[in-house]
Amino acid sequence: MSSIELFALAGRQAQWLSVRQEVVAGNIANANTPKFKAKDVTPFDAVLDKTQNMAMARTHPGHIAANSMSDEIDIKESKLNQEIGVQESGNTVSLTAEMTKTGEIKRQYELGAGLVKSFHSMMLLTVRR
Repeated sequence: MSSIELFALAGRQAQWLSVRQEVVAGNIANANTPKFKAKDVTPFDAVLDKTQNMAMARTHPGHIAANSMSDEIDIKESKLNQEIGVQESGNTVSLTAEMTKTGEIKRQYELGAGLVKSFHSMMLLTVRR
């Protein structure tokens, strides 16, 4: 895997994590909204499968732009949490599940950032010699 692919993959994951954090934050904000259905995004591996083919480079502003990654991330209703079920108000948001998701997002972001930092340091070491 070349360095460009590694950095591009880390960038894609960071974009995906950003979209997922936005969706989870919306779920938490609407925890008391009647009839609100909790949402989540497609898993990163499914998004990665859609974007596996490298797009052509855009060399002139007049050229047609490639689809952005946000077009490849589907936001859908979350699976019903059997712990809480559907509340009397029709709401399906479980705050404990949403807080768990925020922890997962934070860990995945830190892991990706740490990997990129380590790889960048290794590249700098090879250039210095």
